[in-house]
Amino acid sequence: MNDFGGKVALVTGTTGIGLASARRLAAGGAAIIACGIDSNANAAMQAELDRAGAKALVVTTDVSVPDQVARAVAAGVARFGGLDVIVNSAAVHPYGTATSTDFETWNRAMTVNVGSIYLTAHFGIPEMIKRGGGAIVNVASVQGHACQQNVAAYATTKGAIHTLTRSLALDYARQGIRVNSVSPGSIRTPILEKAARGDNGTDADVEAAYKRFGEAHPLGRIGEPEEVAELIAFLCSSKAGFCTGADYKIDGGLMAGIGVK
Repeated sequence: MNDFGGKVALVTGTTGIGLASARRLAAGGAAIIACGIDSNANAAMQAELDRAGAKALVVTTDVSVPDQVARAVAAGVARFGGLDVIVNSAAVHPYGTATSTDFETWNRAMTVNVGSIYLTAHFGIPEMIKRGGGAIVNVASVQGHACQQNVAAYATTKGAIHTLTRSLALDYARQGIRVNSVSPGSIRTPILEKAARGDNGTDADVEAAYKRFGEAHPLGRIGEPEEVAELIAFLCSSKAGFCTGADYKIDGGLMAGIGVK
């Protein structure tokens, strides 16, 4: 599994899909620069990667703040010598309609979910060009294709990620940089757990909710972060050398049907 030997990967988000992606890329030999706002999750990731013998630098970062992203990229490049891969997984998931969502919440969703991808590209792509190219994978969502009620801000950001992915792919193809997105369905992550718990749910409620969420998917279950990480790793690898500007659904068949029985 040495598919990333000698490569340096920047991963945003230190829980859920971000954590699973960092594990997978590190297992393939990549040095990891990880950015997240949760100091406890950051410390846990750093400790885990250290135990695994991986080269890793986990930086507490608000990925919506330009100076903080710039510092994280610079620190990682200084430590590991360059940048080859970016995985953008950091996200917030507010609930609300256009009228019930306040402006601060709307802006936070935009700057974290979409703005962070712009920022890692803005500061990271020049470093990737120095290395002769690289790969970027943005974590979008099936909610960018078809959404539920009461997720106006979140679904809008995920649709925007699809568009930004295509724009980046076109703008930097000649520099050898491939850019794709993945659109997961329901995946066992802290964001899904929060949705499952509601305001005051119990552990039993979570498992019941996971079962209910899974039943909406033709495969009959929710997905695991490691499954998404494998797709991300493929798209970051040389095996996906002719893949760019595309979105790849990993949703247990959720988007294949029309919901009428």
